[in-house]
Amino acid sequence: MFGLRSILLTVLALPLCAQRQAGDLRLTVHDPAGLGVEAEVTLTGDSTQVHRAFRTDRQGQYVAKSLPFGPYRLDVQKSGFAPARRAVQIQSELPVDVSVTIGVAAVETTMVVTDNSTLLDPQRTGPAQYIGAEAIRDGAGSRPARAVLDLVQSQPGWILEANGVLHPRGSEYQTQFVVDGVPVQDNRSPGYAPGLEADEVQSLTVMTGNYPAEYGRKLGGVVEVSSVQDQRPGFHGKLSLEDGSFATREGALSAQYMLGRTTFGMNTEGSRTDRFLDPPSEDNFLNRGFSEGVGAKADRDLGQADRLRLAVHSRRSRFTVPNDPEQQAAGQRQDRASDETSGQAAYQHVFSPRLMASVHAMARDLSATLFSNALATPVIANQDRGFREAYTGGSVVNQRGSHEIKAGGDFVWTSVREAFNYQITNPDFFDHGILPEFRFAAKKPAYQASGFVQDQMHWKNLSVSAGVRFDSYRFLIHETAWSPRLGAAYSFPSIGLVVRASYDRAFQTPAIENLLLASADVTSRLSQSGTQVVVRPSRGNFYQAGFSKSLFARLRLDGTAFKRSVRDFADDDVLLNTGVSFPITFSQAQIHGIEAKVEVPTWGRFSGFVSYSNQTGTGYLPVTGGLFLDPGSAAQLLAHSAFAITQDQRNTVSARVHVQVLKRLDFAVGSFYGSGLPVDASDPLDMLRRSYTERVLSRVNFNRGRVRPSFGVNASAGVDLWKSDRRSARFQVDGGNLTDRLNVINFAGLLSGTAIGPPRSVSGRFSMSF
Repeated sequence: MFGLRSILLTVLALPLCAQRQAGDLRLTVHDPAGLGVEAEVTLTGDSTQVHRAFRTDRQGQYVAKSLPFGPYRLDVQKSGFAPARRAVQIQSELPVDVSVTIGVAAVETTMVVTDNSTLLDPQRTGPAQYIGAEAIRDGAGSRPARAVLDLVQSQPGWILEANGVLHPRGSEYQTQFVVDGVPVQDNRSPGYAPGLEADEVQSLTVMTGNYPAEYGRKLGGVVEVSSVQDQRPGFHGKLSLEDGSFATREGALSAQYMLGRTTFGMNTEGSRTDRFLDPPSEDNFLNRGFSEGVGAKADRDLGQADRLRLAVHSRRSRFTVPNDPEQQAAGQRQDRASDETSGQAAYQHVFSPRLMASVHAMARDLSATLFSNALATPVIANQDRGFREAYTGGSVVNQRGSHEIKAGGDFVWTSVREAFNYQITNPDFFDHGILPEFRFAAKKPAYQASGFVQDQMHWKNLSVSAGVRFDSYRFLIHETAWSPRLGAAYSFPSIGLVVRASYDRAFQTPAIENLLLASADVTSRLSQSGTQVVVRPSRGNFYQAGFSKSLFARLRLDGTAFKRSVRDFADDDVLLNTGVSFPITFSQAQIHGIEAKVEVPTWGRFSGFVSYSNQTGTGYLPVTGGLFLDPGSAAQLLAHSAFAITQDQRNTVSARVHVQVLKRLDFAVGSFYGSGLPVDASDPLDMLRRSYTERVLSRVNFNRGRVRPSFGVNASAGVDLWKSDRRSARFQVDGGNLTDRLNVINFAGLLSGTAIGPPRSVSGRFSMSF
């Protein structure tokens, strides 16, 4: 029984929903007399890819913040004293207090904590993939605004489609980023919003199932982002410069000053490139992009029990939309821009070692524009859309014996605006009856509220997570949903095995981009034969089961089988080849598959991974939401047929191996393989030949209705020019698609979604910390 106090705390938490699967470690090191001592400490978590080295202060104290949930190993050393080793488990947002006594060197204390003890997490009820600071630092070179996306797509279950759009387990635009505890649920691909740069990120936690009840609204996949937190006292910072193919240049500078319990930080970054998007032609016509950003943050530990964090960011990107040969010959130019300004505040209070509360708030403004010149063909399109958003939420965590109860809620207010117009310049590309000119403008507020309660339970080798979430969505329609979540894990320590199973009920709100246009009753003005239905939220049942197994005490094998059944399955469509996409829904979809990953955190000089996904996704008509202008589209409201969903890539493989050749020289090689996405091209082949080269068309299997497989090899070589506790300098060379293979990412006919992967490229990156 939890007792009356636990029940009251659960109820009181509902008005408070910070989303954070991480906790803090409060370490104290002292000598046999009980006096605090300065000591060198290494904190290692192989399952979470955490490796931190730090020094305690004169009182022997240090707080390691934002540690992903999992097992860790502490190694403490000080000259003249015997080394000490401890095992630590971080499974709660409640701070974990650890006291380590180090004896004099002549006294030997034995504690069995093996090197591989952090390889498996026996208490996690669902699989999660972790990307640590070293993997981010030493990762393969990426184009501007894509480094974080490339790291995520290398994990099992994820596909990175054209223009940097992530698709987890067949989902379309259902990826949720949680940045320092605050959810961000709009499309974060470079074509939609300014990108999150890798220099700002300390670690990533990637999930595709067994979501805690605090997560909602976008549940295709969740990416937790922990921003850089350097806890060294005094002034320090980092500089990064990069130069590479396609006239790509990037730079980032961050600086931080820590005085006592207060930390101030600032960062700025900028980039430019001649290959910003994935073009429809090998010629890469008119594909320039620029981005820049600046941010500031302040952290203050108000005492042992209170912490306050403030952060502001401003980012913007400017880029041209790449042309196909006919558009280039006509003189078309389309410019896009995206701006985002945001501010966050977070407050945390620890009432006792068993009770903690946290509150988060965020406000942001995002805008996106499209401008076409008068020579655009076959259509001139212009757009100005955006939204303002206010988020507030909080949670309470209460630990009672083997139970840890977390409860909370949040509220999101969004003011959405859309303005769009087009003018057809070449009617031959469109069906008869399409209006030659069109204008649309609308503005409307949206309200979303949620509450949740969940319990994490641990009994010896058994762990169970159980929770329920309530969502209220009020925008173009009003819908509510209850979403139960359940997961279980059982550990077999003697054989290094953890088995898991989970169920998630998912309530997923529609994509916000161009949702007003997709749901507006404008078909009578656009087409004589079109149809329109209001886009509703998707509802799904997600099942998965799997295991984690240690091999040779150095490798970890993760395997998962999953199935998703979704009603009102979300997809997207493009309006009249304008490049403006909007959400649509189909009656249902069935997605199932298997995923596997072999990871070597460290084995001598080697580390690396191989991930594999096999997936099948089938959608079913009729259409249940969106705007459809094609002749006969009204019949889709009554049709009953099956089709392969747009993200139905059957086999996906990603791999990377890192070798520390010498003390300061390392080398890495990686590869990827994708068996190919479905093709949506109804244009006659002779018409396609006028816009695409034979090389491009040869990469499409029209008989099978799929793009032919993609494959690429990349390599990196890095040298540590200088490395010490306080300062370091590194130079790294990256090569991408070394075989220079022509990869067609997706193919959707003329002007409506064809994209070509980048050819061979090379870049050099210099980074320095001080």
